[in-house]
Amino acid sequence: MVYLIRESDINKTMSSTTTTVEPITLISAVRPAEGPWLRAWRQFIRQRSAIIGLVIISLLAFTAIFAPLIAPYGPTDVLLGKVEGIKKRAAPCIHLFGCPVDQPQHLMGVDGNFRDLFSRVIYGAQLSLLIGFVTVTISVVIGVVLGAVAGFVGGWVDNIIMRVLDVVLAFPFLLLAIAIVSVLGPGLLNAMLGIAIVSIPAYARVIRASVLSAREEEYVLAARTIGLGPLGMLFGHILPNAISPLIVQATLGIGTAIIEVAALSFLGLGAQPPTPEWGSMLSAERNQVFTAPHLVFFPGLAIMLTVLGFNLLGDGLRDALDPRLKR
Repeated sequence: MVYLIRESDINKTMSSTTTTVEPITLISAVRPAEGPWLRAWRQFIRQRSAIIGLVIISLLAFTAIFAPLIAPYGPTDVLLGKVEGIKKRAAPCIHLFGCPVDQPQHLMGVDGNFRDLFSRVIYGAQLSLLIGFVTVTISVVIGVVLGAVAGFVGGWVDNIIMRVLDVVLAFPFLLLAIAIVSVLGPGLLNAMLGIAIVSIPAYARVIRASVLSAREEEYVLAARTIGLGPLGMLFGHILPNAISPLIVQATLGIGTAIIEVAALSFLGLGAQPPTPEWGSMLSAERNQVFTAPHLVFFPGLAIMLTVLGFNLLGDGLRDALDPRLKR
């Protein structure tokens, strides 16, 4: 409410009495603007499937970090002669669930080499996370460089880079990875490198599309007007604003890399025995699917849950980071 006071009234009041006027403090209650990453996080936590994926990945990371404390044995320990009463390919035995106390306890049973399957699956989480992150990191780094240069420079540079990547995309994904590993030789590192190479075009195309869209924005034109160089515009303005789709693609790619390396290990081209890799565990006991199904079930379940977790997490990030999707 605003009061209008005439000057004559003020003079009359001041002549009759002395008035002390206390200053009035105005408090602004304006709410600060919410940043894009905070807004994306709020959208992310509202999705039940994304939270489930985050929980699965968090449990997997916890298992991988504390594997030496969780696993009762080493991943390559042969227990024959060390544990009394152990049997080859023994079924799971849990004393809490009624397994006789005189039998050795093995939560997931014993494999064909008298090794504790639970310990090998736990240590396999370490290897699978390493496989996923290293493979995707190699693909993302090379793909971002190629896609950013192609999208920002354009012209014949863009045509050459994208045509080479189209040739790579023309081959079936797993078949090309098998060919690369066959040339390099069997082994986990070569399998990771093969999967990384065939994954580069996907990341390059994603970042190229984002760069093509972002380079026409007003802030890029303003940066060009003030004389900012090409590298400064690309790495200082365009890429930071074009990175959201890449985060989603990389998250989904981790699960894909894990299952593809497991497939190569299953074929004997990836991890070699006695490495505790889930795909090699399936390969070693694939003929026992009817006589000892637990030896195939638990490594397969571990692969399924890991890939499911990253897929749910990637879908949640996509919905949270893409402003064009309806909330």
